[in-house]
Amino acid sequence: MALKLRLSRHGAKKRPFYRIVVADSRAPRDGRHIEILGTFNPLLPKDSEERVKLKEDRVKHWIGVGAQPTDRVHRFLDAAGILKRDARNNPQKALPGKKRQEREEAQRQAEEDAKEAAEAEAAAAAEAPAEEAPAEEAAAE
Repeated sequence: MALKLRLSRHGAKKRPFYRIVVADSRAPRDGRHIEILGTFNPLLPKDSEERVKLKEDRVKHWIGVGAQPTDRVHRFLDAAGILKRDARNNPQKALPGKKRQEREEAQRQAEEDAKEAAEAEAAAAAEAPAEEAPAEEAAAE
């Protein structure tokens, strides 16, 4: 049986309150659990001691037995000094998706084509009056 240390949601609508529980990984989020290890109240300020409460000895026991914490619970355990969590680095996270990159490339290409066409038109317009001016003078004589 794969055990997880995870959050189980309780509380009223738009007033969340979570229990930190040990549960089978296949059990529903708010379903059957083995033991309650603590609580998490996200409505309290981040510096409040009441925000996250843990039974440290029971948490250490379940980790020793092989229970794996979810990412959010792992953060709580790291803040409490129970378990070390390595910082993650995802340099690709800030990059836009493929479709957006394709759209931006197509837009960039269209802007370059329009700029080249405008430059060619301006060059043609600059040459045209110079050629027409002698023809007009010749017609006037």
